[in-house]
Amino acid sequence: MRISRQTRHVLQLFLEAPKSWRYGYDVSQDTGLKSGTLYPILMRLADRKLLEATWESSIPGTPPRHLYRLTPAGLSFAREHVVQSGSSSMRRPALSGAKS
Repeated sequence: MRISRQTRHVLQLFLEAPKSWRYGYDVSQDTGLKSGTLYPILMRLADRKLLEATWESSIPGTPPRHLYRLTPAGLSFAREHVVQSGSSSMRRPALSGAKS
């Protein structure tokens, strides 16, 4: 199965802490992917049983949020399809022209 660069980027992030739950918003922040790109990826990975998804119990006054983590099959898949080079090439690029 071919996977996109963006999907590979998401899987790389989950490999950093494979047993940890992550909010979609945090994945977006860490990868730099916009919601229109990220959430379809998360849903596809969950539909293929590579990610586990659950709803967080909501605190009164706040909407419930989805949490995601790799399944055992997802962990194997990610290890097989993501090159763990240790480089920062998968990280979100720094803002150019930022003032100190």
